[in-house]
Amino acid sequence: MDPEIMTDTIVHDHGEDGIDRRGFLKCMAWAGTGALWVMQSGVLRSMPLTGTPGDAAALKGGLFFAQISDSHIGFSKEANPDVTATLQAAVDRLNGQGRRPAFVLHTGDISQLSKPTEFDTADQVIKGIRTERVFYVPGEHDVLGDNGKQYLARYGRKTRGDGWYSFDHSGVHFVGLVNVLNLKPGGLGSLGAEQVAWLKRDLAGHPASTPIVVFAHVPLWTVYPDWGWGTDDSEQALALLRRFGSVTVLNGHIHQVMQKVEGNVAFHTALSTAFPQPAPGTAPSPGPLKVEPARLRSLLGLASVTYHQGQHSLAIVDQPLAPAPAGMAAAAPAGAQRDSFAAGPAVVGGARVIRIDNFSFLPPELHVPKGGKVMWINGDDVPHLIVSADQRFRPSSALDTNDQYTLTLEQPGTYPYFCSLHPKMTGRIVVE
Repeated sequence: MDPEIMTDTIVHDHGEDGIDRRGFLKCMAWAGTGALWVMQSGVLRSMPLTGTPGDAAALKGGLFFAQISDSHIGFSKEANPDVTATLQAAVDRLNGQGRRPAFVLHTGDISQLSKPTEFDTADQVIKGIRTERVFYVPGEHDVLGDNGKQYLARYGRKTRGDGWYSFDHSGVHFVGLVNVLNLKPGGLGSLGAEQVAWLKRDLAGHPASTPIVVFAHVPLWTVYPDWGWGTDDSEQALALLRRFGSVTVLNGHIHQVMQKVEGNVAFHTALSTAFPQPAPGTAPSPGPLKVEPARLRSLLGLASVTYHQGQHSLAIVDQPLAPAPAGMAAAAPAGAQRDSFAAGPAVVGGARVIRIDNFSFLPPELHVPKGGKVMWINGDDVPHLIVSADQRFRPSSALDTNDQYTLTLEQPGTYPYFCSLHPKMTGRIVVE
């Protein structure tokens, strides 16, 4: 890293938790329109944003940085037809703080479809933040089609492997991890053995008293496995972090604020700047949640973080882009306001149709004759990417809403497949 950019930053060159939905809801700490979270001795404690003068004084001084997540530049559906404007609103709100952040962490899904123009637009907006540096990790929407090559060329030039890295600032050790590549059918996010081995080496030289901040896109704890909200091999990484007295894990992906504490590790997921998603288990599937336009910005936002050297405490303030309108709740509604894909013919242009609706393949198993054509049609408001689980047919490109992918299968047999963006989505074709 160029020392003229940030003289006090050093870039290093080197599971499942068994909680069912009821237990999950019991251990959650939810934030509404905004809350202040102070980590002391590895435990997050909440205070209202309208705290006492003493609370405000406690946040002054020390390291101050911010987190932005899930910008999804390029998304233009009904849930938010102008995501560039809401990202700009987040930048304006951050610039309006009383303090300038030392740096900003963007925890992935910068773009919607990994298009160069989408990254260009995001860069133009984000460069308006009054800060010295922006650090990135990729979301699954940032690595479409090229396994992250374009992302790495733009944002990961001084990283290792698929884009992981670490740096030190003001006595805190920061680690950026990548868990959106090399996903397996039916699985969650994945770190991989190479990255975990690197993490072990990276942490080895730091005493247990060092405060650690880990940031990645997909949560490193299992928020809701039915929707793929978790990381398969996160326990291997968390085991390496347990010897440290203060660990904070910052994630995006789920577009809502959730908190969890396990011993000395505090987990925190961030709001999106693009669109909200339903609370876990309250809808048939995840995905963009349509709300009244007047409420949208109260469900989007960013996080500001303060660290006091010598106290090993982190204070996280989640800030919506706007307050909830009078008489309207700030929290997202329990039921997902998502349109189901309209039913249509099972055959289009001589091809048997598999519809993608609410993060499912319909039908999940399709029988076709030898030499038969299969067509996938995406009815969701998010892209999907069809991949053969055993590499027996070529993958699709990213299918946006109403996009189609047609394949002719000549050889009899069973063809399992999945969505490489959302690997909990699986299906199979039987050629007879």
